[in-house]
Amino acid sequence: MIYKNYGNTDMKVSAIGFGAMRYDDSDVRAGNYEKCAEVALYAHQQGINYFDTAPHYCMDKSEAITGIALKQLPRESFFVSTKANFGTLLGDGKPTKDNFRRRLETSLTRLGTDYIDFYHLWCIKNLDEFGKLYEQTYAFYEEAMKEGLIRNIVFSSHMPGEQLETVINAHNFRGMLIGYNALNYRFRQSGIAAAYEKGMGIVVMNPLGGGLIARNADRFAYLSAGSELTVPQAALRFVASHREISVTLAGFTTKAQVDDGIIAVRDLVEKPAAVICDEQPSTGESINDMCTGCGYCDSCPVGIQIPKFMDAYNMVLLGDSFQNRLAWHWDVTADEAGECTGCGHCEGLCTQHLPIKERLAHIAG
Repeated sequence: MIYKNYGNTDMKVSAIGFGAMRYDDSDVRAGNYEKCAEVALYAHQQGINYFDTAPHYCMDKSEAITGIALKQLPRESFFVSTKANFGTLLGDGKPTKDNFRRRLETSLTRLGTDYIDFYHLWCIKNLDEFGKLYEQTYAFYEEAMKEGLIRNIVFSSHMPGEQLETVINAHNFRGMLIGYNALNYRFRQSGIAAAYEKGMGIVVMNPLGGGLIARNADRFAYLSAGSELTVPQAALRFVASHREISVTLAGFTTKAQVDDGIIAVRDLVEKPAAVICDEQPSTGESINDMCTGCGYCDSCPVGIQIPKFMDAYNMVLLGDSFQNRLAWHWDVTADEAGECTGCGHCEGLCTQHLPIKERLAHIAG
């Protein structure tokens, strides 16, 4: 296993992390938690030392299942990450110290640990959401950190690069968790650069695009060209090869998938993100009809957030649902796409010459 520094700290984290959001669904439903935990234990045996979980994952069983595995391991041999936001607070759900503490203590109990290495302000989609969550809960994180219950305060976000940059430059976080892969890699470049410059750790979720890359291996075959890697392995390697990225999370269901993750970073060669971004367009001819997220179109006269809609339309091209993408990753609705006046300003700016007006109309229905 390759290990990287978490940002500018001396914490050595595995280049591939265990994403505990994909334990086998049938086993979870059947209560076969020990069987699920065997996959996490196997990952640790193979050198993975970063485990990421959260409330609500796997029918709200992920923390408990992960805890079954971690309780069997020396505490100094792993790092564990979990999360909280308004939707996870216990009690009456209001953002109070008591409700936050109940959430935190529940996670600690489930995981069987006295402290959490990385505790996230979770699933922030836009700056307004971040502002509210930060204002109403950050002091609770700080207090828990002073008590030793949290080692590092971090955040998880689906914001584009320039919004990430705003948060990074204005606040003090040890690291961040973002979605990043060979399909959307341009959306968050400025955020990655800002975080790296500030010495933050960067952990990546969805390196396989929620399974889209694996399910569309033919379109992403260029990723593995010239190697013996499978497309999913190559997609993991693409993310892990970024010098700035500390951990690439993969959601593992089976031990064989863990093996894929280990293979993906074998003899890993790291490069700066800027270099990878320069190289990537010349190799990805098979996805030329898909938005790469350069953001040049983001100057709509009526304020439509075009890059977000074009990212969602990529899901259409890959046979998936743009509705899910809008709902879970972006703070926009399909109705907003219908505000397009057809002026064509965006298409004149698009370096890929994509039919943006047509795609907005499709989304708007």
